Amino acid sequence: MKDIKGNSVSDSAAEAVQVVLPNDTNPLGNVLGGQVMHWIDMIAAVVAVRHSQRPVVTAAMERLEFHSPIRLGQIAILKAALNYVGRTSMEVGVEVYAEDFRTGKRHHTSSALLTYVALDDEGKPTPVPPLHTETPEEKRRYMEAEKRYQERKQRQAVR
Repeated sequence: MKDIKGNSVSDSAAEAVQVVLPNDTNPLGNVLGGQVMHWIDMIAAVVAVRHSQRPVVTAAMERLEFHSPIRLGQIAILKAALNYVGRTSMEVGVEVYAEDFRTGKRHHTSSALLTYVALDDEGKPTPVPPLHTETPEEKRRYMEAEKRYQERKQRQAVR
């Protein structure tokens, strides 16, 4: 349940499903990497908007790993959740799976970390509600993301 004091990870988590069609694929019948990136950006933005209840912009896609292809005719399943919330920014983790519709068997195909910034009505960064972690997994992800956040800030300070 959302309130002024903050939101839980589950309040904004999202899942999306895409049927892989011919125009999503390369000549080998695999989904184009750029298409997967688009799907990831869209579902992660939904998570950031749900948490902040504000318009958001993608600030960074820090890491995108392709583990295996998604094939024509499979179903792509994207699962996204907040890892960390700063003052105006939010890190969202996304996992992508391919599902064979004939067998229901799923396998992990991609992972990504993205950072979004919430915007006020003038298009300037605006504060977002705090994030409340509840499970040991959420707490672990939060601590790892907070470390990445501090490392990003240090890199920016050097520039």
